Amino acid sequence: MERSLWASLFLLFSFLVQLNAYGRTPDPDEKMEVSSHQTTCPSSHKLCGTKHSTPEAARKSPQKMEIKSLKTETRFLLYSTENGDSCQIHLHHLDTLDRCSFNSSLPLVIIVHGWSVDGILEKWIWQMATALRSQKSNQVNVIVADWMTLAHQHYAVAVRNTRHVGQEIANFLEWLEEAIQFSRSNVHLIGYSLGAHVSGFAGSYINGTNKIGRITGLDAAGPLFEGTSPTERLSPDDADFVDAIHTFTQEHMGLSVGIKQPVAHYDFYPNGGTFQPGCHFLLMYRHIAQRGFHGITETVKCAHERSVHLFIDSILNEHMQSIGYWCSDMNTFNKGLCLDCKKGRCNTLGYHIRKQRQQKSKKLFLVTQAHVPFKVYHYQFKIQFIKQTEEPIEPTFTMTLIGTKKDTHNLPITLVEEIKGNKTYSLLITLDLDIGELTMINFTWKKTAMWANVWDTFHTIIPWATEPQNPQFMIKQIRVKAGETQKKMKFCSQNMDDVQLYRNQEKTFVRCEEGSKPQNQRLR
Repeated sequence: MERSLWASLFLLFSFLVQLNAYGRTPDPDEKMEVSSHQTTCPSSHKLCGTKHSTPEAARKSPQKMEIKSLKTETRFLLYSTENGDSCQIHLHHLDTLDRCSFNSSLPLVIIVHGWSVDGILEKWIWQMATALRSQKSNQVNVIVADWMTLAHQHYAVAVRNTRHVGQEIANFLEWLEEAIQFSRSNVHLIGYSLGAHVSGFAGSYINGTNKIGRITGLDAAGPLFEGTSPTERLSPDDADFVDAIHTFTQEHMGLSVGIKQPVAHYDFYPNGGTFQPGCHFLLMYRHIAQRGFHGITETVKCAHERSVHLFIDSILNEHMQSIGYWCSDMNTFNKGLCLDCKKGRCNTLGYHIRKQRQQKSKKLFLVTQAHVPFKVYHYQFKIQFIKQTEEPIEPTFTMTLIGTKKDTHNLPITLVEEIKGNKTYSLLITLDLDIGELTMINFTWKKTAMWANVWDTFHTIIPWATEPQNPQFMIKQIRVKAGETQKKMKFCSQNMDDVQLYRNQEKTFVRCEEGSKPQNQRLR
């Protein structure tokens, strides 16, 4: 039911987008028509449309592209926090660098937007620009590469235009290098959706052997790019360092808004990268009521644009950096099996990433919250059960974690299978607050719904009866690894004379070491 709703909504959205553009089917071979208009800053939307075969003219070339028109379609807007305004720098006009107060001693960050439905620059662009400029210890020039006249087209035409815009950005950086000796190694391109591939083309088209310093791809567009060769999309070869965040790769009818395949040295997949918490289609009705059919785009772009807000959050909340961990897939990650930081197996998501080139792309996974700040704390729990009955036990538990800073109560524990034998189960626990160092665990085996109904019925008939307390199993030990600190801990039962676990009974586990007695004191 949910999959069919997704597919239907995605097709409806694509259909409305095409109607909004020109009211006819796009022809990839038609000549590009550029409309002239002023761009403004209210919120809008950029997502990806239906899939077409990649046009031959849209491929990367190792040679510098020829631009037939001398006119530069891309506007380079230097952002200023003094008045929240921007100043346009014109290619080959040195006076505009002075007039706009470009500081050649500072690094340069260029924000590259993506495809546009309504032809206006979105609010997130200025939010990111403000966040970048607000850094006191890391001052930078911030330029918005406004290619709206080429982005507000049929999706297939906008895809073809990404090569042209990439070339114009490359030309701009070459001019800065020639005119004021500004090194391309001090340039960081941040591209969202189609803008991620624009950034990749800029990196590949720039002349010379030296590369752009860094490119960040924020949920790089999927349609017309998924499955293509590195020369036809953003790839690790496009800069000295490339990182990417994938937030909307959920496929429907063979399409996904964001690209699923790795495109960087480090590729982050928050919450698996398919979809994001807090982005639910039940919100579509509220958005439609507020904004009409544009409410559909507001709903669909939630997960797509989450990549942007994760990146902004990494700038504004420097003390709460989200960590991603190298893993094969999200199912393995959810077992807590990938919380290892040895040999570059983990890295910081976002602006403050550790810039370390890899021979092969690393896929990093993490869990985030549905709102700012997005950071959570990852823990691997290995629980060793010793079972004393033949019947399988439904794994319905809760845990209360006591830390040196804070406590968190009644966390639901989910095991993917019933407990059928003596076995150690591994799972991932995430917390949205920093509890400090874990010192004590209170573990409770909860009643199942069926058991509770049976007992309530029996207790109604015989009210003086007491609930049977037959021991079912015991927990020998709980091993914990904290992902963020890499600290390993072992917990044993506080009362070694009573290790049996009963339904609805809380059992306390305290820190212990191999061959030592449990510590009964709570650390604070």
